[in-house]
Amino acid sequence: MLDNDLLHLTHEQQQLAVEKIQELMAQGVGSGEAIALVAKKLREQNRVDKKKEK
Repeated sequence: MLDNDLLHLTHEQQQLAVEKIQELMAQGVGSGEAIALVAKKLREQNRVDKKKEK
């Protein structure tokens, strides 16, 4: 993983990510898959946000 792919999340963003992971797991999604799904969504949102800054 490149450093550019690492996200710097606020505490609030981290909490929301944890809640989403827990929600997915409660629906029967495995923990690894739930983490991967949430991480993918966060990275995609980060890319969109960076494009808006340009």
